[in-house]
Amino acid sequence: MTFSLRTLRRATVLAMLLASAVPAAARDFRIAVGDGAGGTQEALGLAFVKALEEKSGGTHTAKLFLNGQLGDEQDTVTAAATGTLDFSILAINNITPFSPSVGTLTLPYVILSLEDAEKITQGEIGQQMVDRTVEDAGVRIIGWAYSGFRVLTNSKKPVTTVADLQDLVIRVPKNEIMIETYKSWGVNPTPMAWSETFAALQQKVVDGQDNPYMTVHAMKFDEVQKYVTNIRYIFSIEPLIVSEQLFQSLSAEEQAAVLAAGQEATLASGQFLRDQEAQIKADLQAKGMEISDPADGEAEFIALATTAVWPKFYDSIGGKDVLNGVLTALDRPTVE
Repeated sequence: MTFSLRTLRRATVLAMLLASAVPAAARDFRIAVGDGAGGTQEALGLAFVKALEEKSGGTHTAKLFLNGQLGDEQDTVTAAATGTLDFSILAINNITPFSPSVGTLTLPYVILSLEDAEKITQGEIGQQMVDRTVEDAGVRIIGWAYSGFRVLTNSKKPVTTVADLQDLVIRVPKNEIMIETYKSWGVNPTPMAWSETFAALQQKVVDGQDNPYMTVHAMKFDEVQKYVTNIRYIFSIEPLIVSEQLFQSLSAEEQAAVLAAGQEATLASGQFLRDQEAQIKADLQAKGMEISDPADGEAEFIALATTAVWPKFYDSIGGKDVLNGVLTALDRPTVE
């Protein structure tokens, strides 16, 4: 009996050693991407795939599925949470319904530059949002794309004042903060899924929408929109999320590779925006889009939105202190 137990223990130890020596099974992950080719989302995804292949020693790779092939952006959060999707790159406003504290970054006029966005997402506050999103939504943010300000486009006329908006039908995502922002400007916007937006613009169901120049270009909105207004109410930040079920199934080494690849892709995204946005803006102008700036430095838009919208969402983002933490980190005045 003693010999048999000793033999069994030795066999078990040997089996464990052999198992640890076997390389992890190669994986080809799926990454859902809401936007089309040429935009920030694709750039982040490609940088992540390249870095993942390098950091996993060629064991793991991934494939991008552009233009919402794997579902609307909000649907991909649910799919990742339930473990039926590996990764997704999506606008941050589409995570907010699942993890409301992330909505701090979609409050109007909180993030005022790329540098603001980088400082918040790559610092302590960004890590707090990662942790809350894991807890609230069952997905983990591992990277951030920076797409620039969501400029307003429409097919009818130049817009430079709040009054110019009043007779326009504007599509917005199904996001309460963004809906309330337009309401603060006297507009009752039309919430609509991203996958339906191009057709709605083309068929004149809606007159306009807002998205960064990178997205306007990637989605070929110049074909259905004429006028652009350089509003700066939201700086578009687009997280790369991974299914938490998938993440926890990985070994410590694989998790480290995924996180490092996400960090590398994040840095690449900031540089991509710096390198490409001016040229993309010029390309859109060359294709016939007319660009205007808001009157009075956007003061009317800012005053209405911050006064009316911020207080409505203190509770949903986790309290006024959450917003003040972001403002303090950005060396901006806090709210009383």
